[in-house]
Amino acid sequence: MANPLVRKLEHGAPLSDEEKDALAKLMVGARPVGAHEDLIAEGDAPEHVHVVLEGFACRYKMLPDGGRQIMAWLVPGDFCDLHVSLLGEMDHAIATLTPSVIAFLPRNGLEVLAEDHPTLTRALWWATLVDEAVLREWLVNMGRRPSPQRIAHMFCEVRARLHAVDLAPDAIMEFPLSQTDLADSAGISSVHVNRVLQQLRDEGLITWRGGVLQVLDVGALEAFAGFDANYLHLKGPPASHAH
Repeated sequence: MANPLVRKLEHGAPLSDEEKDALAKLMVGARPVGAHEDLIAEGDAPEHVHVVLEGFACRYKMLPDGGRQIMAWLVPGDFCDLHVSLLGEMDHAIATLTPSVIAFLPRNGLEVLAEDHPTLTRALWWATLVDEAVLREWLVNMGRRPSPQRIAHMFCEVRARLHAVDLAPDAIMEFPLSQTDLADSAGISSVHVNRVLQQLRDEGLITWRGGVLQVLDVGALEAFAGFDANYLHLKGPPASHAH
């Protein structure tokens, strides 16, 4: 299987073999991390750039009452903290949701690589801009969509993102999150999540068993959720930037 980071970045810019090889050489520090472990705490100044290679991670903040709000899911190919060095410290935390494999890229090595390869620089900025677009869509999702459509939209998004890195063939994907994780992502209770999942099952849209999510009818689920993948910008770079 292709490196998921390379597979993702190629949606933003056409990387050369030299650039792909240089990225791969930076990613020698990959290691397994257990579920529900912090990769970066709020207030940290990370020395490395973290990349998800396997599993799921998330961005989250804790509230004074102990509640957790998950603000983004991070899937294979995603950077956790690409440009945080410009801010000095983290204003949120990043944790694994499932057993994962995380690459630890030396920040200075990535910066030098980007300086030497303008096409790679473009791909890295594309990845950052897509992160911002996803955040905007989550704001719309949380603020304006009813909870069944909200969770359906999250399922559509994760399917599209995993499909983009060749990890969701036939709309079947590993999805070993808990209902609590889903509740903290959607801003509703676990009991409410259970009712929504039952509704989506009853309508013949999904099955979710044993940590595997299957979208039974992609078009129907997207119509139900009002999902449009344009904000993920997966159609490839503009022709003017292709080789």
